[in-house]
Amino acid sequence: MTEVRSEGGSEGSSDGVAAEHADRHGELVVVTGMTGAGRSTAAKELEDLGYYVVDNMPPSLLRDVVRLVDESRGVAQPVAVVVDVRSGSFFQSLQTNLAQGATSRHATLVFLEASDDVLVRRQEAARRPHPLQGTGRLLDGLRREREVLAELRSDADLVIDTTALNVHQLTDRIAEAFGTPDTMRLKVTVTSFGFKYGIPVDADFVADMRFLPNPHWIPELRPGTGKDAEVAEFVMSQPGAAEFLDGYLAVLERVAEGYLREGKRFMTIAIGCTGGKHRSVAVAEEIARRMSEAGYKTRATHRDLGRE
Repeated sequence: MTEVRSEGGSEGSSDGVAAEHADRHGELVVVTGMTGAGRSTAAKELEDLGYYVVDNMPPSLLRDVVRLVDESRGVAQPVAVVVDVRSGSFFQSLQTNLAQGATSRHATLVFLEASDDVLVRRQEAARRPHPLQGTGRLLDGLRREREVLAELRSDADLVIDTTALNVHQLTDRIAEAFGTPDTMRLKVTVTSFGFKYGIPVDADFVADMRFLPNPHWIPELRPGTGKDAEVAEFVMSQPGAAEFLDGYLAVLERVAEGYLREGKRFMTIAIGCTGGKHRSVAVAEEIARRMSEAGYKTRATHRDLGRE
């Protein structure tokens, strides 16, 4: 049975926890739990939600890490740390640090749980030994881990049983608890580029604007860029330009909806032309404008602009 509940000193449902945390800034989230229960997945999701994440951190350094983040990024920067039994003797100090209020931030302790048979299958699939199994079996390591973590689990603010959850479902649970309306929005980057300099390696989608006439061959437009009104107007007025934009935007919005359903909140769209100066820049700006109007958090960048 899947379990998501509030424990420790908190009362109410997991929905209450999500609502309580959704608008908080400068929070400290401590993620711990059983090996194989999904700590790395939770950490990645928190990072996508804007948290500064430190993995496998000795609890004794908790105060120092938060202080450094406060000084370098400001007190509003949310922080998440992942602690597990690999921290050895330092691990026991976590409860002490949290009980003594190691920082001025509000701290939420998240414990990830799963049944033994599921944890064994996950560890065997990863071909990794359990850090506490020693010369014994994997199951022996899990039982020792449960003993070590028993008191900490009882103190957790949020326990998530991942036995019946896949990766996407776990990220959804973390997002429900710690996401904000802003961090839950799809973040779209539309970048222009020149094919002669290579295709951006991080692009989710690539579109080729070389089917449109090149303003480079028009003397009065050549010095300008796609950010200039006269160049953009020329590009957008060419046969096929409007049809392409309408059709491509429809596809992108369909994909964006799917990305959000699957827990993917970043999309990079690369728009190319020969040199990355005229056509690709104009079209990238227009796509960014329309995606922003559609409600997506969008920015336009121009990788090769000014490179000539």
